Amino acid sequence: MTIAGLSAAALTSPAHAAAPEFDRAPLAPGAPGAYAVARFWLDANGAALKKATQYNWDAKEVTKLVATQGDTSDGKAGSVAPTGGESGPSAKVKNVNLPRTIGKVFFLDHKGQPRWCSGTSIQSTYRNLVATAGHCAYDVEGNKEVVSNWVFIPGYYQGKAPWGVYVGQAAFTHYNFSAYEDFDHDYAFVAVYNGFVFNGEKEVTKGEFSEWAGGRWIEHEELKDVSGKTAKQQFEEGFSKYGPLGPYWSKDFDATPDKVGHDYKGEKTLTKIEVTEKAYEEAPRHSEARVNGERYDSTAPVTVPITETEYKELAKAKSEGKFLGKVEARDGGWNKTQYYIKQWVKSGKTIKYFRDHYVIGLAKETGRLGEVVGGQGFAWNQKVGQPVFAFGYPAAPHPDGDKPYTGLTPKYCYGKTGTRTYGVSDYKVEDQIALKCSMTPGADGGPWILKYNNTKRLGFVNGVTSLFHDQDGNERIDFVSSPYFDGDAAGVYDEANVVRNTRIVSDKGELLR
Repeated sequence: MTIAGLSAAALTSPAHAAAPEFDRAPLAPGAPGAYAVARFWLDANGAALKKATQYNWDAKEVTKLVATQGDTSDGKAGSVAPTGGESGPSAKVKNVNLPRTIGKVFFLDHKGQPRWCSGTSIQSTYRNLVATAGHCAYDVEGNKEVVSNWVFIPGYYQGKAPWGVYVGQAAFTHYNFSAYEDFDHDYAFVAVYNGFVFNGEKEVTKGEFSEWAGGRWIEHEELKDVSGKTAKQQFEEGFSKYGPLGPYWSKDFDATPDKVGHDYKGEKTLTKIEVTEKAYEEAPRHSEARVNGERYDSTAPVTVPITETEYKELAKAKSEGKFLGKVEARDGGWNKTQYYIKQWVKSGKTIKYFRDHYVIGLAKETGRLGEVVGGQGFAWNQKVGQPVFAFGYPAAPHPDGDKPYTGLTPKYCYGKTGTRTYGVSDYKVEDQIALKCSMTPGADGGPWILKYNNTKRLGFVNGVTSLFHDQDGNERIDFVSSPYFDGDAAGVYDEANVVRNTRIVSDKGELLR
């Protein structure tokens, strides 16, 4: 595909004066960790996605741009062609067709708060790159490190992921940004895993549950008194029908249940309790102690993938004696394992009975990002003053408190960038480019696209929204700015461009390791 005005020759090694310094940071190494990150965001019908707020800009601290005419181009102009795109008539359309490539970037900040920015799929060798702002991948507000639980959801709308969830694998930005918070380099290219969606769930037998390599969990259904039968009677009938290996369990909610033998004459309950790994290993095997339904043999340990944030929290809890299981970093991700045994205890004053449902999560791969939604082209060392479309999901209010945007749907601005560069001392900016635009925070990270083809919905990313400005002092955002994409930006793109795509789930929907 060729778009007039730019060379569409794909260059794997952009020509620039010297190789730039770049920073590569892992986001979710390994399929288990990536799966856990996706489940964190999509669990409970996307509750965490809906809870997220736009990146934490203070609307009262919107800055002003100061013209500088700093150095821009540092070499020959170049570009990488876009891929994909819509098919259809080439007739001109009055309305602007929004690109399929844009979406929301979600992550947890240093306080563990869910945040989001904007971003876009961008062309790459392995069809797996997202372009966004550097501050949407590196937490410059907090610990100065890469953010956690990073995902990209193209076409996001109200907790839905129409084309799948793409978990971040590794983030690349310029060293001057990650180390010194220099917003002249406020851009990031993030390599993502293949996308997938959660495709429902299925109740299975305990044996099938133990063998399933994908997401799995146990749901506890409390039994109630119904149809003339007490919860206890239902439990006893179920236990009698299925035996000690059956799905029914009881739970005594006394804080310190007293252990008794099977021949205890008073009220007793066969209870599943969580224990340490040591207690699990020391528990008598069923061949040694199994009388009248009493079974000290433990159930199979359940190991599940967790996020890095959960790993850190559980590791701290374990050190304080508040978590009995095991947490470990292995297989390129993070996991927790819990251990259980069953034993007779004296029945307490309050006993609740449960039926356990063994459930597996079904997942379906959606494929490589660039093959699903396409990928915008990439251009560097371009002449300033050209017309661009800036896309994003604005949400924050203006400094005067007016809130015209919801962040639910993407918006855009169109116009020519300034013919000179600008500085903002608060952010160490000396030569960003500017566009007249009233989009508010939430749009940061969104692409600036040159030569946008309204039919193909493709063009060349030549910037990303970085900062927001009030030039006329009326407490309304009227300009946005972006780093100038020069040879340094091309060099960082080069490094991200060689990361291979990786699958998270198999064709069966199981978790790959």
